Amino acid sequence: MVFNRFFEQRGISYQSIFASGDDIAFGTHAGTNINSDTVYTVNAVFSAVNLISTTLSTLPLDVFIRDDGTRKPFRPKPEWVNHPDVALPREAFYSAVFTSMLLEGSAFIRVFANRRNEVVNLVVLNPLTVEVKRNGLGFLQFNVEGETEALTSDDIIYIPDLMKPGQVRGISRVSALKESFGLSLALERWAQTFFGSGTTMAGVIEYPGALSADQAADLRNGFDNSHQSWKKAHRTGVLTGGATFKPTQVDAEQSQVIEARRMAVEDVARAFNIPPHLMGLPGTNTFASVEENNRNWVTTNLRPLASKVESAMSVLMNRYRGGTEAFLRFNLEGLLRGDLDARTNAYSRMIQMGAMSINDVRILEDMPPVDSDAARQPRVPLANVNMEDSDVKAQMERVKMVQALVYSGFSPAEALQAIGLPPIDHTGLASVQLQGVAQVDPEDTSAPYEDKVT
Repeated sequence: MVFNRFFEQRGISYQSIFASGDDIAFGTHAGTNINSDTVYTVNAVFSAVNLISTTLSTLPLDVFIRDDGTRKPFRPKPEWVNHPDVALPREAFYSAVFTSMLLEGSAFIRVFANRRNEVVNLVVLNPLTVEVKRNGLGFLQFNVEGETEALTSDDIIYIPDLMKPGQVRGISRVSALKESFGLSLALERWAQTFFGSGTTMAGVIEYPGALSADQAADLRNGFDNSHQSWKKAHRTGVLTGGATFKPTQVDAEQSQVIEARRMAVEDVARAFNIPPHLMGLPGTNTFASVEENNRNWVTTNLRPLASKVESAMSVLMNRYRGGTEAFLRFNLEGLLRGDLDARTNAYSRMIQMGAMSINDVRILEDMPPVDSDAARQPRVPLANVNMEDSDVKAQMERVKMVQALVYSGFSPAEALQAIGLPPIDHTGLASVQLQGVAQVDPEDTSAPYEDKVT
């Protein structure tokens, strides 16, 4: 109760403590403090967040609408799609969105609209300055630092990442994984101290006689000044009067600090669902599996993140005429493309099954389309002809069936009718397989077809 009154009187909240980088909530067992600022000093965390946010924020983005199941570009495209924040490049805006989701578990975008309710500007807010909760009707309400009134979903685009059941705010990786990140930071600082301290990183000087406090301080400072820091690490040490130096800490190799730092990087890669080889860890992949692992990374990590932003941002299209069914899409195809050999084989199969035309392939490969109907029309399997002429192959097969029936002695007219072909005039002559030309009876040409029972 005392602490509750203290927090109420001082106006302190979870967000204000987090934003201030206070040590109370984020001290770790490794002796480091992880908060929204210090987490960036962890090399692996910075690399992971930068890799994901930069990759996604630089992808092409467009608005589409479906017409009878076919996806078509929505035009005219709202200006905010290309320039969401008038003061920042599009890449910087979406980089901030993904960074907020990756570290804080939630992204908050302030929507500014004109009198026609059309979007004029979008600003990514610091998630530490936003408090989200449900009102009495179950709708989300946002209290933003600097705003005099609570905002609604009309004013804020809210994009949570991972959420616990019953909660309305995404789980912050900085908070949930502070021990893991804190260990990484501790290992980095330990390495800095080790190499910065030279030979006297940890040890004692034994002296056979008694020393006064001033004499002990002079001996210690003199030794440290001569050998501390990496620049002086290789100087030859001299101790007189029988004094000896004894190290009290295991060296880096014996303590396996290098292996520990490697494992710390792997832990961060696991936390952000990134393949280890993309974090620069050698020996974690083979050449044959790199391409497949990259594709898995796109489908299991990047695509879900992109989909969450697409769904949230697509709601803004409801403000435009005809945009109720419109949606935003990041183009991930470039990240999923294989090498030239794999793409060529895939295109060949798509063309053969009639799913793509020649110009469809050329567009995907950034080549100009061919001005030809044959290049624009998909082709059907086996026949490899235009769709309009695709019945030619089937017609030929039916003709062959009729031919086989006639050769077997069936009436041509009945064979045509049985196969479903239209009737045609017949010369009346039997097939040469049934009766040679020389044996044809001009007076009775149908004789070979008559039943003769003996």
